[in-house]
Amino acid sequence: MFGLETGMAIVLIFCLIAACAFEFINGFHDTANAVATVIYTHSLKPTVAVIWSGIFNFIGVMVGGITVAMGIIHLLPVSILADTSTSHSVAMILAIILSAIIWNIGTWYFGIPCSSSHTLLGSIFGVGLAFGLLPGVDAVALNWSKVKDVGLFLLISPLFGFAVTMALVILLKKKVKSKKLFAEPPKKKKPPFWIRSILVLTCTGVSFSHGSNDGQKGVGLIMIILIAFVPFQFALNHNKLPQNLLFEVDKIESVLSKVDESKVSAGDKIALADIKQRVDSMQVILAGSVNFGSMAKDYHIEIRKDILFLSKEINDILKAQFDSGIKLIPEDKALLKGAVSEIKTYTEYAPWWVILMISLSLGVGTMVGWKRIVVTIGEKIGKEHLTYAQGASAELVAAGTIVLSSNFGLPVSTTHILSSGVAGSMVATNGVKNLRMKTVKNILVAWLVTIPVTIILSGGIYLLLRAII
Repeated sequence: MFGLETGMAIVLIFCLIAACAFEFINGFHDTANAVATVIYTHSLKPTVAVIWSGIFNFIGVMVGGITVAMGIIHLLPVSILADTSTSHSVAMILAIILSAIIWNIGTWYFGIPCSSSHTLLGSIFGVGLAFGLLPGVDAVALNWSKVKDVGLFLLISPLFGFAVTMALVILLKKKVKSKKLFAEPPKKKKPPFWIRSILVLTCTGVSFSHGSNDGQKGVGLIMIILIAFVPFQFALNHNKLPQNLLFEVDKIESVLSKVDESKVSAGDKIALADIKQRVDSMQVILAGSVNFGSMAKDYHIEIRKDILFLSKEINDILKAQFDSGIKLIPEDKALLKGAVSEIKTYTEYAPWWVILMISLSLGVGTMVGWKRIVVTIGEKIGKEHLTYAQGASAELVAAGTIVLSSNFGLPVSTTHILSSGVAGSMVATNGVKNLRMKTVKNILVAWLVTIPVTIILSGGIYLLLRAII
């Protein structure tokens, strides 16, 4: 398999299955986010709701793109993915997956809505930090600029969900005269057709957006595994040609050769020298390559490193060009932007079968084990029964927030956005006294401790496995 020895091929298969298991658990762990409102308003029967949600989770992964997936990969330094020791790669993958699965199952068992996003990201952070602590490692432990963006969005998105849902329910109460929208749904009676249609539509939106965001995290995890085990096959997109990459690299060289280095600062000179050195290296390697399959194995990771470096450094230059000595005319600026965008397609990709694996895992997982979290969201956040307006508002805000974050390539917690939205809808109806504070405290604790706990757990597992295998 992929040219690996039998033993390593078996380990790779095990890691891929474990990653699919994580996404399967993610499915049944997060199903409640989409189906709680339609179940508790009697809009759909539970069995129909979870199957419907599973289908749209599947579709969401299939058509949601890979922007978030690439953001997950870029959290780790290239050096940890390029580690030539297979045992070290096994330690990294198992540490990430085991810690994520352990925490997800534990919180699911106790019925606590916990974010699979926080769990996976905390596990990745833990491995990256542990790697940086190893003797002789002088690499940056994590991509801190990406960590900052991801962490900030994970922090503010639940607050956004709470505030916007509360505002939406208050607005509906002022503008909509139908009392049915704000009353407790009659037991065992379906809502009016128009209300039911809205609730089913918002359920569909949350399911689809959850797949397009959370599913991409699984795609990113699979790609981390493949790049670590088989960089020769997956560090670069083999469906593209080296000659086309060389053409874009030549564009970069032609633009930067126009810069008058006598007018730039010492720091900019160093950055330009680094860029030119990598450009020269890439030109030498790519000039004699017909396709990536014929390229020497060691070159794949080197080219990947060079692409990631060039993308970051050139983007930094483009952002700061008016504050530094590096001045570019609009035409050259557009040329550089286009070249950077194109060279990134050689590292930012995922094979179709990877996306299909994750789609199936998330979709099937969505149809299993949903009841514990559904009960928490439907009954234990607020003291009164979820109304039509509350359910629709919470899901509408959740779906919109997730779609927005996916467009920016940021992983976000469906669980925390939806549960905070339900809490906001309860406050809008009857104030803070309408919340069950014990449940809210449990959700807040899970929100606050998930990343620290999984950092410690995955970092400890990684260091332990590095020592024994």
